[in-house]
Amino acid sequence: MPNPHVPGYDPTAFPPFAVTADVVLFTIEDGALQAVLIRRGGEPFRGAWALPGGFVLPDEDLDKAAARELAEETGLTEADCHLQQLSTYGDPRRDPRMRVVTVAYWAVCAELPETRPGGDAIAAELVRTDRIEKGEVVLAFDHDRILRDALERLRAILETTALGARFLAPAFRIGALRRVYELVWSTRLDPGNFQRGFRLSGAFERCPNQNGAAHKGRGRPAALWRVREPANSSGTALRRLVIRRPKK
Repeated sequence: MPNPHVPGYDPTAFPPFAVTADVVLFTIEDGALQAVLIRRGGEPFRGAWALPGGFVLPDEDLDKAAARELAEETGLTEADCHLQQLSTYGDPRRDPRMRVVTVAYWAVCAELPETRPGGDAIAAELVRTDRIEKGEVVLAFDHDRILRDALERLRAILETTALGARFLAPAFRIGALRRVYELVWSTRLDPGNFQRGFRLSGAFERCPNQNGAAHKGRGRPAALWRVREPANSSGTALRRLVIRRPKK
């Protein structure tokens, strides 16, 4: 029927479609880059792995929908992680139920609460991203493509921002950050070159008043560092591009 608020406009003249928000949540656990997946409890793709997500509510904007789904599936709030819009996916055949356009987001967190299924999900688990890239774990809908796109975005943004530090506690050692880069980029980095780039970047500063953490063995304990203020959810930009992803 015509919309009384917009004279001459009849919404029934157009085919209906839905909008969803899906989230790729990355964390590092057990020495590997991992993503949160849920096991679908309903059709379509009952029993298949998928990204956390769901339909956007009629009175909800996209960012709020993504934050809500993140909280429902992981218990994390926007304050606990970096959350950023990735891209929009609208292939007419991506969902067998009806025309569904999804707005995908990606997120990074240092610590993940115990995962719990939300909505119609029957399980929620961390899965190594390399298993998904190798095809050992297949995802429902076009979620394989979304996750791969999010991985490439993550790998690229580490070259120009301090976002890698969001995988760690606020105070961290240079070696721990180098290990983040190695896991995300799936390569080994020369410690000396990385430390040189780290120091030249201008994105980090030593934590003040440190007396050294608990240390066993000889020598001085490694210094603790933090992202230089002002830090923000998008990452502090490096002053120079000195941490480059090795070409394979």
